[in-house]
Amino acid sequence: MKALSFLPLLAAASAHAAPLDTPLAAIRAVGREGAGNENASAAWRQVSQADAAALPEILKGMNGANPLAENWLRAAVGAVADKAIAAKTLPVPALQAFLMDTANSPGPRVLAFDLIQRADPALAGSITASLLDDPSNELRRHPVASLIQAGDEALAQGKKDAATAAYQQAMRGARDEDQIKDLAKKLKDLGQPVDLPRHFGFIMHWKLIAPFTNAERKGFDTVFPPEKEIVLDAEYEGKGGDKARWQDFTSQDDYGMVDFNKPFTMLKEVTGYAFTEFHSAEERDAQIRLGCKNGWKVWFNGELLFARDEYHRGAKLDQYKLPVRLRKGKNTILVKCCQNEQKETWTVEWQFQLRVCDATGTAIHPVP
Repeated sequence: MKALSFLPLLAAASAHAAPLDTPLAAIRAVGREGAGNENASAAWRQVSQADAAALPEILKGMNGANPLAENWLRAAVGAVADKAIAAKTLPVPALQAFLMDTANSPGPRVLAFDLIQRADPALAGSITASLLDDPSNELRRHPVASLIQAGDEALAQGKKDAATAAYQQAMRGARDEDQIKDLAKKLKDLGQPVDLPRHFGFIMHWKLIAPFTNAERKGFDTVFPPEKEIVLDAEYEGKGGDKARWQDFTSQDDYGMVDFNKPFTMLKEVTGYAFTEFHSAEERDAQIRLGCKNGWKVWFNGELLFARDEYHRGAKLDQYKLPVRLRKGKNTILVKCCQNEQKETWTVEWQFQLRVCDATGTAIHPVP
């Protein structure tokens, strides 16, 4: 009879140790407009009652999950982790192993780091420095912030060389605009030059041609000569009888802004093109990241990547991220930029910024 008293405990342990493959798959199958919600809800109840030792498995279930499924799984991780932290049973070494495996997706890795911080702040602090070159920008923020703090403390003590070294190291790892701007100012104040265009990977040298018409906003869909051929010494009939010719343009802006107003003046209802060649040292995956508040199209190696027929809705760094495959050697980039008829002062911008980088935002620099 004594042995029988252990049966409920064994049953409970068996329930907690039950394989999670099926419920995790049910959660990952959840779709839009409630598809799979009923199954996911039942599965979530099972997963959220799992033993703390299952946390790495649940986190792994987030790899490649759609946003809805990721939210379900994130909530399950929170439910399991809260109980584990209260009971001091969080599997910190297993979470650390999950975190350090960069094959896992950024989202669950960030969540693993957050759990480690809650359970063992000292360990999280010791891990932080190793994340400076991490594929996850969110994880990079921690060591960058630590280095900024170290630099600030050194500067407060009058140790300018130590502060400069800390800021420069932080800048090498920084990928988020707010941290980069902060570091650039701190280094400038210390008399240290910062090449922001190179850090971001902005393309600064272009060939520009304008003005083609955009009357009644028809220029966006009109195929002007640069979309058919790139002949840099050609001359075309432009808007109002003006001649449209290619000319050299080099941006002087720290954030690589290509401003058509500078060479062509503040024209309205016009279309312009920018062309450049990008020579890559190797064939590789990359991203073209663009910010623009005008109507625009981008072609890469003659293929249309993306287009946006919209005007003056705001622009920001990395507003659009366009995946590409760089060829080894020469690659071509053509940008079409349309200006509309509005006359308000906030509509005068006729410009874009474009950079080439990898998925983390690390600049890819062209070779001569």
